[in-house]
Amino acid sequence: MEDTPLMRELTRDHARREQLETADFRPPEATRVITVANQKGGVGKTSTAVNLAAALSMGGLHVLVLDADPQGNTSTALNIEHHAEVPSMYEVLVESTPLADVVQDVPDMDRMSCAPATIHLSGAEIELVSLVARENRLRGALRDYFEFREEQGLPRLDYVLVDCPPSLGLLTVNALVAAREVLIPIQAEYYALEGLSLLLNNIELIRQHLNPELVVSSIMLTMYDARTRLAAQVAQDVRDHFPDQTLTTTIPRSVRISEAPSYGQTVLTYDSGSSGALAYRAAAHELTTRPAP
Repeated sequence: MEDTPLMRELTRDHARREQLETADFRPPEATRVITVANQKGGVGKTSTAVNLAAALSMGGLHVLVLDADPQGNTSTALNIEHHAEVPSMYEVLVESTPLADVVQDVPDMDRMSCAPATIHLSGAEIELVSLVARENRLRGALRDYFEFREEQGLPRLDYVLVDCPPSLGLLTVNALVAAREVLIPIQAEYYALEGLSLLLNNIELIRQHLNPELVVSSIMLTMYDARTRLAAQVAQDVRDHFPDQTLTTTIPRSVRISEAPSYGQTVLTYDSGSSGALAYRAAAHELTTRPAP
C-alpha cells in the first residue's frame, strides 16, 4: 500500500481503535484533582479538559469538570446552561456558595457533571483580592463537596478536571492550589516552548508557598501535525526536557475537535470514530495508567 501521511494516519487510527475496544479504565485509589493550565491562549486547554473528561466518563469513571474560565467555553462544549442567572463558579469562589448548589449533570453522560462559568466570573479576579484566604477558596469548596457526596451516599469522584483561563491570575492560582496535579497542553509550535518556562516558574512558586503537593504530572502535545518537521522537532524537544511527564499520545489537528462545541458536544459524542476522538480516548486511558503522584 502507498506510504503517505494519510495512509499512516488511517493505519494508526485503526490500531488505536482496536486497542481501545479492550482498554480497561481503572479507577484511582483516591480522587485525582487535575488542573489543566497554560497561560498561553489557543493551545487546546478547554478541548483537552472536556474531551479527556468525556473519555474518562465513557470509560466508566465518575468525573467532575470545573469551568474556571470566564469565557465559559467548557460549559458551552458540555451543553451546560451558563447564562447570567445560573449559579456558577463565581458564587462558589466569591460568595462561598456550596459546589453542590452549582454542579449540573452533563446531558447524555451518566457519570459526568460540571460546575459552569458565567460572565460574572470575569469580575472575580478583582473581587477575590480583598477576600480572606483568597488563594484557597476553591480548595475549601472541593473539600466540602467531597464530604457532601459522601454524606449523601453518592459515588466517589474518580477525577476532577479544572479548566483555567489563559492567564496566571487568582482564578488560575485557585485552581493550582486546589489540585494535586497539573496537566499542561502544549501546541506543537515554537512559541509554546517559550511560554512553558514561565508557567513552570509560577507553578514552582505556588508549590513553595501555597501547595507543596503540586506536581506537573502530564504534558500533552496538542494540534500536532505529523506532516511538518517543526511539530516533530517541538515534540522531541518537549520529550527530551520532560521525558517522564510527556504523554505518548499526541492530539492531532482536527476539524472535528473544532466543530464539536458548536453543537454542544465533545468530539467523542460528535464523531466517535474521528482521529481526534480516538486520540483523546487514548490519552485518557494513558492518564489512568500513570500512577498518581
